[in-house]
Amino acid sequence: MRFIKTMEALLKKELNTNTWKPHGRAGGGCISRGEGFLTDLGPVFVKVNGEKGARQMFEGEFASLDAIHKTQTIRVPKPIKVIDNPAGGAYLVMEYMDMKNSGKFAAELGEKLARLHLYNEEVAKKLQRQESSVHQSTGPKYVDMFGFDITTCCGYNPQDNTWNADWVSFFTNQKLKPQIEMIEKEYRDKEMRELWPQLQRKIPELFKDIEVKPALLHGDLWGGNVSETDDGPLIFDPASFYGHAEFEFGIATMFGGFGRTFFDAYHKLIPKSPGFEKRLPLYQLFHYLNHWNHFGTGYRSQSLSRMRGLAK
Repeated sequence: MRFIKTMEALLKKELNTNTWKPHGRAGGGCISRGEGFLTDLGPVFVKVNGEKGARQMFEGEFASLDAIHKTQTIRVPKPIKVIDNPAGGAYLVMEYMDMKNSGKFAAELGEKLARLHLYNEEVAKKLQRQESSVHQSTGPKYVDMFGFDITTCCGYNPQDNTWNADWVSFFTNQKLKPQIEMIEKEYRDKEMRELWPQLQRKIPELFKDIEVKPALLHGDLWGGNVSETDDGPLIFDPASFYGHAEFEFGIATMFGGFGRTFFDAYHKLIPKSPGFEKRLPLYQLFHYLNHWNHFGTGYRSQSLSRMRGLAK
């Protein structure tokens, strides 16, 4: 009880609110827990994590939510503030959303996700039109590299989002390689160690017939990070960066939660590029490796199976 009162006093002070009443349903997953509250600002949702790296994780999530929110393409909870917990860890305060799981907005979800992925390209087109007129360039800037301005965490693992002009290099060296290195350090897996250099040689071949343009991604779009309100679909718990739009489908195709209606609506706006089906296991591999690093060797067989298939 004392801990709850201390937390309440801190959050009321940081948010400058006198009202603080429990609201709605609590939530949480493998990494953080959260609760809703009524405040002078309206209803808010507070995520709590007591681990050492919580502030970095929540700052990345804040930046991800903010970036997606600013596109006005697909709804996310609007982030409000990241607050240090003097007892350890941090809080992330965001807009409270009354979530439901009816599935009736599946087509709209697919369409709006495609709009998110097309947003950066639309910014480029708008800037080109402005350059051909007397108007000065205003508003969002086109992002012409892969990465993000801040570290984001997929689960609790920090992701290297250092800007890189080349997608294959970025994905291989800044996404896959750190996952491989963490597994090597923890498990010393001989088969993975032998497959990794074989896979590295094969990766560029999967991209030889396409041009990859930077798209703003959710970054961890599995079924548990998608929901609905009465007004339409929403996504949450992002680990964003600018990358290949197809990366989004790595985890989206691993654990279910997305039906044909969703995929058809998405691909109506963004058709599959040549080699899409061959690259999908590569993007799944990142998430299988990340799950191996989070949850142990239960994900070893799926990870190595993807590596074997891709390294042929």
